[in-house]
Amino acid sequence: MIELGTKWIDYLKNKPESGMGYQIVSIVLRNGIRYDQVVVDSGYITKIKGITVISFTDEDILEIIVTHDKWDFGTD
Repeated sequence: MIELGTKWIDYLKNKPESGMGYQIVSIVLRNGIRYDQVVVDSGYITKIKGITVISFTDEDILEIIVTHDKWDFGTD
């Protein structure tokens, strides 16, 4: 899990939820890598589809895009 800083929490709290208490987003890192289908729950990145280890930090994030692109969380 990655805790998001105040900048991102403030940004996301003004966006609609994808489900109860969470948002599905895409994350673009400063190095150009993009992760789609990322779960943000209560200010934390909790899951990325197809990824078991989250290898970046809050400081690496350039952009967060709320997509609501859900998947069966039990499969990844």
